[in-house]
Parts: sequence; C-alpha cells; structure tokens
Amino acid sequence: MIKVIVVGALGRMGRTTCEAVMDADGLELAAAVDIAYANGDAAATDNLAATPRFASLKECLGSGEFDVAVDFTVPDQVLDNVKACLGKGVRCVVGTTGLDGARLQEIEAAARESGVGCLVAPNFAIGAVLLMELAKIAARYLPHCEIIELHHDGKLDAPSGTALRTADLIAADRREAPPVPGPEGNSARGVIYQGIPIHSVRLPGMVAHQEVVFGGQGQTLSIRHDSISRDSFMPGVVLAVRRVMDIDGLVVGLEKIM
Repeated sequence: MIKVIVVGALGRMGRTTCEAVMDADGLELAAAVDIAYANGDAAATDNLAATPRFASLKECLGSGEFDVAVDFTVPDQVLDNVKACLGKGVRCVVGTTGLDGARLQEIEAAARESGVGCLVAPNFAIGAVLLMELAKIAARYLPHCEIIELHHDGKLDAPSGTALRTADLIAADRREAPPVPGPEGNSARGVIYQGIPIHSVRLPGMVAHQEVVFGGQGQTLSIRHDSISRDSFMPGVVLAVRRVMDIDGLVVGLEKIM
C-alpha cells in the first residue's frame, strides 16, 4: 500500500482527493492535513473519522512513516511543504498552481538534494493534458493564437497555471512567433505571456475551462476542454501518486508520466 498524506484536505480539491485516495486500489489515506483542524469543530465537517488528522504538516510528518504527500494548498505555503516532505523522504505530488520559475527551481534543488521524486502538474485532467498536446501541434501550422481560461471565483491565481503551461508549450513548438498583439501586462487584450494573449474569467458556477483559439488565412481553429466537476482531476491525481514512486528529481507536467 502507498501511504498518502493529503495537505489542504479541507479545500475543494483536498476533499475530493481524500475520497479518491480512499477509493483507489493500492492507496491508503494515511493522514489529512489542514490548518482548519486547529479548530476542533473542523473535523466534524469531513468524512475522515478513521484517518489521522493534523493542523500542521510538521506534526503529521513526525507522527509516522509516509510515502507520498499530495499538496493542494496555496503558492505561499507549497514550497515549505514540499521541502519539509522531501527532507523526510516523502515523495510529493503538487497540484497547487501559481508556482513561478524561482519556486520550481527551489523545488528541483530540494528534490535533487534529497534524492526523492516530486511531480508538479498544473492540471490533472487527462482532457486538459490532451488539449495542451493538441495545441502544440496546431501551433506549428497556425502560430497566431489566444488563450481564454475560465475558473470558479475562488481561484487565487490568474492566469491559471494551465494557461501558462499551455503558452509555454505553444511557444516552444511553433515555428514562428507573430508580433505581440498589444502592450505587455494587463490590458483589454489580456496578459501577454510568451507573445500570447491570455484572458482570465472568474465566475461562480464554473470549475475549470480553457479554450485555445488559433487564426489563419480564412480560417480559425478552437480547441476547448471543460472540467464540469472536480472528479475530472482524480484519475490524474491517482496516476501521479502511483508514478511518483518511480520518479527521481522534479518532473513538471502530467504528460511526462502518461
């Protein structure tokens, strides 16, 4: 059995991840961590009566042996969380978005130093990964494109990690870079990143949605993915927990293990 810690267990993704781990063959939900457990009433809101629950990751890591920690917290916490886990020999699966290049470099250094694997994925939905791969192909032939990403109103980062990852992949694969269509930074043309406008929408009722629109002479091509519930991410999360057991160092992107 792979013993799993879920960090951020009372958040939207954390709750769904706890359920997925409990339902998956070969995985054991060995601990749930959330700062909200500092309030004694918080435990009454979950469905984890048989699972050890902790208000701090430090306390959790000192309580026993674990194999993998899945982190769905916030960007300001995830770096310290990952370093603490890797230092204890616990592999990490990180779904927290908003990590910049500097933080990823620190995670990579910590994983290399500890000799313990870590997977960071901007999106765990298989369909979203396929969208990014298809966008890479389209960009070779239709280099003009824009990205529209839509999420629930509680999402903290904008643009989303998925949108930034998509733009990085497109920029690396397209054969030419068209002129940037507007000023760098926030504007009515969106945030210009890698020469690609990214438009972010945050509204209640949404989960996670992205469309990449390509334009060429006399034609357009749209590639879209919609997560209509957080269950869409769980096959990818479970896959990541299993595959991270064989990873050395840092791997970024679910597509690397599919």
